[in-house]
Amino acid sequence: MSEVFTVQGMTCGHCEKSVTTAIKLVDPQAQVTIDRVQNRVEVDSTQPRDTLAAAIREEGYEVAAGAP
Repeated sequence: MSEVFTVQGMTCGHCEKSVTTAIKLVDPQAQVTIDRVQNRVEVDSTQPRDTLAAAIREEGYEVAAGAP
């Protein structure tokens, strides 16, 4: 299932890698596409949306409520 998140605070490639790593810790098979200019993170995963959002938040990034 594909989920789209609006994520604030990603400013560089390291940020993108941190978000990707956080997501892959909860789902190693997840496919992650990030557009930091648009603050957009698209995740194709079998994990629930809340689990993915929590992983991003735990890494220190703000996930907009009700986003895409």
